[in-house]
Amino acid sequence: MVIFNLQVEAGSEQAEQFLQKSEAVLSVIPLVENFAVFRQISGKNDYDYGFSMEFVDQAAYTAYNEHPVHVDYVEHIWKKEVARFLEIDFQAR
Repeated sequence: MVIFNLQVEAGSEQAEQFLQKSEAVLSVIPLVENFAVFRQISGKNDYDYGFSMEFVDQAAYTAYNEHPVHVDYVEHIWKKEVARFLEIDFQAR
């Protein structure tokens, strides 16, 4: 999971375009399962959005991180449009 704020105002058309673009790019990378986009509804933290995805094992997660589409997305979209983020990587017990 990753939770984040964008450079643009939460709820704006630009924010929605970012979310749609990100889902279109990231959800089709091989080995990504159950990709989901979230909007914050709680006042308990100040992050606006989240992405969640699952991987069958650590090797699949590593392959995703190194995949050329993911690397390009991070360099040309994520770094330009995200103001701050917190990555949360869980492993099921």
